[in-house]
Amino acid sequence: MNFLELKPLTSELLPAVGELDRLCFGQLWTIDAYQREIDSPNSDLLSLSFVIDHDSAATDKEQKTKGNRQILLGLGCLWAILEEAHITILAVHPEYRHQGFGQVLLLGLLKSAVNRHLEWATLEVRSSNQPALSLYQKFGFREVGRRRRYYQDTGEDALILWLSGLQRPEFTQTLANWHQETSDRLSRNDWSINYQ
Repeated sequence: MNFLELKPLTSELLPAVGELDRLCFGQLWTIDAYQREIDSPNSDLLSLSFVIDHDSAATDKEQKTKGNRQILLGLGCLWAILEEAHITILAVHPEYRHQGFGQVLLLGLLKSAVNRHLEWATLEVRSSNQPALSLYQKFGFREVGRRRRYYQDTGEDALILWLSGLQRPEFTQTLANWHQETSDRLSRNDWSINYQ
C-alpha cells in the first residue's frame, strides 16, 4: 500500500509546485503568486503528495523533506469570496492521472468550503476538458454559463460551473458518500490517504 497526504501547502514544496504548474498549465502562476496564496487568509491551497523513505530511488518529480522524499502529485486552491468558494486551481501531475487524485483534491476543497461556512462553489473549466468536466459533474457541479474566448493561449471558451447547497444538512452525507467512494477507488489502485 502507498500512502498519500492531503494537507495545506507549505513553502518548502514551492519548487515542486512551480514544476507542476508548468506541466499542467504552462506556467499559469508564478512561485510568488503561490506564496501569496499560502499567506492569504482567504485562500485554501492543498497539496497531495506521496512520501517515500529516504533510501528509495529518486526521480526528478521528488522533493527532499526531513529525511524523506516527497512527491507532489497534485494541487488544489480555492478563494473564499463572501459566501462563495471559487476554485481556482485543480491539477494532477500528468504521470499520476486516472487514479482518483483529482477526486481527492476536489473533495478536500469542498470540505474546506464547508468548514469555512461557504454556501456554494464555482469554477471555470475549458469546454474541451472532458476528464475535468466529468469529474465536476460527478460531484454535482452544473453548467450555468460560458465565458467566450476566456483562455488566451487558444481562444477557447470557459464553462462556468456551480455547486450550491454546501451548508445543507444533506450535503454532509453527500461528502461522506464521496469520501467513501474516493477511498475505495484509491484502495483499488493500492493507495491509502491521510487527510491533515
